[in-house]
Amino acid sequence: MTESNGLAATHEAPYRGLRVLDFGQGIASPYCGALLATYGADVIKIEPPDGDWSRRLGTTYGRQTAISAVFNRGKRSLCLDMKQADAREIARQLAIGSDIFIEGFRPGVAARLGLGYDALSRENPRLIYLSISGFGQVGPYSDRPCTDSVAQAFSGLVSVNPGNDALPHRVGTPISDVATGAYAFQAISAALYARATVGKGRWIDVSLTQSTAALLGHKFAEYMLEGGAPRALNVPAGSYRTRDGWLMVTLVTEAHYRRLCAVLGRDDLAIDPRFADFAKRSDASAALIAEVSAAFATKTTETWLAELHSADIIAERILDPGEWLANSHVSETRGVVCKDTPGVGLVYAARTPGAVGDLEDTLPPSPDIGQHSRDVLRDSGYSDDAIDALIEAGAVRT
Repeated sequence: MTESNGLAATHEAPYRGLRVLDFGQGIASPYCGALLATYGADVIKIEPPDGDWSRRLGTTYGRQTAISAVFNRGKRSLCLDMKQADAREIARQLAIGSDIFIEGFRPGVAARLGLGYDALSRENPRLIYLSISGFGQVGPYSDRPCTDSVAQAFSGLVSVNPGNDALPHRVGTPISDVATGAYAFQAISAALYARATVGKGRWIDVSLTQSTAALLGHKFAEYMLEGGAPRALNVPAGSYRTRDGWLMVTLVTEAHYRRLCAVLGRDDLAIDPRFADFAKRSDASAALIAEVSAAFATKTTETWLAELHSADIIAERILDPGEWLANSHVSETRGVVCKDTPGVGLVYAARTPGAVGDLEDTLPPSPDIGQHSRDVLRDSGYSDDAIDALIEAGAVRT
C-alpha cells in the first residue's frame, strides 16, 4: 500500500502504491477516481468498447469531450467487452488484486456481472468497494434513473436557487456529480485510514441525491425552525448590474449594511425603519433591492469595487470562466492545471484544493479508449500471447 516501483508514499502522493479499478462513467465516479490519481494512486479505468458515455456528452474532439478529458486525467484505460465471460474474468482478477473498486452501475448490476461486494470481498477482504448511484443502494427510489439535474431537483437545491424570473433553476454546472465524487473520495480516504488498523475493507454507498442534500447545509434546519420557506438571510446581498458589468455584494453584519448605504450615497436607507435590521430588510426586500439596484447602475464595476473595498464591504466582480482563467490572482496562486490532450488540445481545469507539490501537473492526460489495455494486462501477469488471444476474441479492445 505504501510503495510502488520502489517509490515511497509522500504528502504529495500519499496513495502511491494503491491500485484502483474504476468502472465509473459520466462525472461523479470518474471524478472520485481522478482525485485518487491526483494523490498518486494507479487508477485503471475500465471502459466498454464504445467508451465512457461522457466521451459523447457535449462537443466532441476526436474521442473526447471536455467532460471526459477533465474527469479522467491521470488514469490508464483498459477496454473490456463485459458481455464476454473472458472480459468479466479479467475484471474479477483485477478487482481481487486491487485496493479500491469504484462502480457507478444501477443497484444490482455489478453483482450480476460477478463483481458485487460480497463476491469480491470473499477473495479480497481488504477491498474498499465504492458504489455510486442516483438514490443509493436501498430504498423505494433506488431503481429510479437519476442525473445531475434530477439530483439537484430532488435534494431541494433547485428550490433555493430562484432566478430573476422567480422560477426555480438548476445550478449551471454539474454540481451534484462533482460533490458526489468529492464526498466519495472523502469516504474512501476514511476507509483507507480505518483499514490500516482494522485490516479489512468495506462497502461504501454514496448517492447523488444525498450528496447534493448535504450541500444545503443549514437549509433543512432553517426550514423546520422557521415553519416553512425561510426568509432571506442578508438582504440586500446579491448580484447587481453596474454601468459596464456585474458584481456580487454580500453582508454579514449590520455595520456592513450601514457602510453600504454610505458608499451608495443613500444614508436615508440606513435610517429607514422598513430596513432597520436583517429580518425587516428581508420582509421588505423588493423595495430595498430596487433602490440598491438603481444606485449600482450609475457607475462602472471597477469604480464600485474600489469604493466598496475601501469601506471594507465584501464584494467582487462576477467573472465568467474565461475571465477567471485570465485573472492575475488565479495565475499567481497557480489555480489552473493545463493538459495537452491528444486529439483535443489544451484542456484547462481548476487545481484540486489542498493538493501539494507538482504531481497534478505531471499526471498524464485523459487516455484514449483502451490505450493501456496491453500494459495493464501485462502488469497483471498476462503473457503477450494470452493478450493477443483475448484481443482476437474481442474480449479486450485496444
